[in-house]
Amino acid sequence: MSGIFEVILAFMEKGGNVLWLIAALVFFMWTLIFERLWYFMATWKVDRDSIVNGWETRAERRSWNAKQIRVKLLSTSRELINDNMNVISTCVALCPLLGLLGTVTGMIEVFNVMAVTGGGDAKSMAGGVEKSTIPTMAGMVAALSGLFANTYLQRVAAREQLLLEDQLTSDH
Repeated sequence: MSGIFEVILAFMEKGGNVLWLIAALVFFMWTLIFERLWYFMATWKVDRDSIVNGWETRAERRSWNAKQIRVKLLSTSRELINDNMNVISTCVALCPLLGLLGTVTGMIEVFNVMAVTGGGDAKSMAGGVEKSTIPTMAGMVAALSGLFANTYLQRVAAREQLLLEDQLTSDH
């Protein structure tokens, strides 16, 4: 187990400080993704049943007031369903940007080595190139993983919203 930890630390050191920012962002993003998955698998069913039962217990559902109550219930459910979805999308968008920040900081190190040594020290320049490519790769991989999860969550949210709209009927 300590061998894995050492490998991860060595990878993080090769990527520079920006890689730690990407790691923190990915941890935060996936925490929100797992929260949304948990919500849809466990809590949403209770919330949906509460909304549907509140609507079904109404004596009349055809008046203007009833339609406005239905709109309010659907709006409330939309807020519950889409909670943190914008934050997840923002995290997905930030991942490659932080990767590019790592690219820039790594290239600054390369240019610094070139300025100090006159461009003759290939080993020192290789370290800067490594520090520029690892964060870029990490940012892209993180964005792709978050993009797939976010797309899935968006589809689930849209489906659940439509199903709820179908359940709130005004048949009596």
